[in-house]
Amino acid sequence: MNKKDNSFPYSWIVICLLFVAACNDTKRPPQKDIAVSPEQLNEKAVDNIKTLLEYAKKNNGDIGDSLVLFNDTLVRYSYEKNYYAVFWSYKEQWKPYGDSLFQFLENARLFGLFPEDYHYAELSAIRKRFEIDSLGQNDRRDAALWSRADLLLTDAFIRVMKDVKLGRLAKDSITMRTDSVLSNDLCPRQLNIVKQSGSILRAIEPLEPRHKGYQLLKAGLKKFLDSADYRQLTIVPLPSKDSMAIYKKALQTRLYEGGFLSQDSIAADSVTIAAAVKNFQKKEHITVDGKAGAGTIRLLNLSDREKFIRIAITMDRYKMLPDTMPTRYVWVNLPSYYMRLVDADSIKMISKIICGKPLTRTPVLTSAIYNMVTYPQWTMPESIIVKEVLPGVKKDTAYFRKKGYSLIDATGNEVDPQTVDWKKYRKGIPYKVVQGSGDDNALGVLKFNFSNKYAVYLHDTNQRYLFGQTTRSLSHGCVRVQEWQKLAYAILHYDDTDSLKISVKEDSLNSWLSQKVKRTLPIRNKLPVYIRYFTCEGKDNGIVFYDDMYGEDKLLREKYFANK
Repeated sequence: MNKKDNSFPYSWIVICLLFVAACNDTKRPPQKDIAVSPEQLNEKAVDNIKTLLEYAKKNNGDIGDSLVLFNDTLVRYSYEKNYYAVFWSYKEQWKPYGDSLFQFLENARLFGLFPEDYHYAELSAIRKRFEIDSLGQNDRRDAALWSRADLLLTDAFIRVMKDVKLGRLAKDSITMRTDSVLSNDLCPRQLNIVKQSGSILRAIEPLEPRHKGYQLLKAGLKKFLDSADYRQLTIVPLPSKDSMAIYKKALQTRLYEGGFLSQDSIAADSVTIAAAVKNFQKKEHITVDGKAGAGTIRLLNLSDREKFIRIAITMDRYKMLPDTMPTRYVWVNLPSYYMRLVDADSIKMISKIICGKPLTRTPVLTSAIYNMVTYPQWTMPESIIVKEVLPGVKKDTAYFRKKGYSLIDATGNEVDPQTVDWKKYRKGIPYKVVQGSGDDNALGVLKFNFSNKYAVYLHDTNQRYLFGQTTRSLSHGCVRVQEWQKLAYAILHYDDTDSLKISVKEDSLNSWLSQKVKRTLPIRNKLPVYIRYFTCEGKDNGIVFYDDMYGEDKLLREKYFANK
């Protein structure tokens, strides 16, 4: 009996595998491709760029030599439009705008960017190789190396455009941009601007935010960078019973590093330390009490390296705003504890504010003021009822009387708090807690309403003395405005062009305030409100830094800039 021949299936499998391998085979880019003349260098570069881009397409942007493109699709499209010719060099020499792009990357911090995010180290190494081969006998004639450098520069240029226009932060609930800078046509268009003008800035600067706050911050950035100290400074821990010795030593060392103490070798006494802390607090424009509390320690730990990351985050926050802001709007920057009324890019009024505590923080939002209410009632949000009212009334049955609160049921009738079994409530109550209008009301005598899901608003306060404090994160979440009257009259002025009607509205407002009656004054032209969280601002050609009181920048730093 003949033995069955089983060779056919195995042969067929081998053939199939070879066929699949052939289909997936991509020509590896050459490590070296020496041209015999400068003219041939550009010709060879065309073939090299085609090979590199084809290889990158099938290898997740990898172009060999451990080099990876960030945006290989857009890079490929740009070179297709340019017939695969090099953009940044010509016959063994960088074009002037090729040099300019490298210098831009070298000084990327002037735009709040990090050079290492744009192939800077790799490009520096390649440029060094070209400089060493000054006679053009080796690397300067290497079309493969010039091609890789060209692709890296184009890729860096594309990523710079994206980061300058849109920033590096992910969109969130208050992002007001709907466009995408990385359209296919934009890249060749901006590259064409560079080629025609010979200027990198002509292509990059129009992509920046036009917001005046951004421009002031950028204007102060050069001065900051010129004097920045990137030393690794001592981190001061928060004091605890078990670590007081470590805390005291770290505090003294950090004050010495900052120039607030003259020596660090001998333990300083408490009076000397307190004086040094006061000098630091004066410099940072915070409450001067000589005590290194949590806020002071956070600022002590804010080195110039960390400050630059704050600047980068804040510049990116500006990029989340619309290209064009409204003509008039209210701008509340929580970390600064100030509110501004802006009209045609000019600041018409400034007011101190009080915002939410870290546990009851004021939300960032965008809305518009639609009415003002004199002598308003305060209906307490559910969150405050759970956090404060329930614990308070369980400890003291007279809590409602002492606070001036009323308990209202679903039918609108007032309920005696003494008749309620408070022990059975933990996560909420079937009642409203209301504080009646009057001089003792937490909202003061005027409230500015704007639509939002957080039940917060701008308002006056019955604790006006708190505006004297430097640190003013003290509220349950609403924004208390010191200059509420100026804001109210400005809104009335903007709401009508008829001076007689404006006068009548002002008279009505004054009358209701003097009579201490609750009235609602509708606003026909709603005034936009932007509540934002920017921990630094440009001022007097410098930069002012604020406490990251809610830890928002700390979270963004850990998420987007952890390796910086």
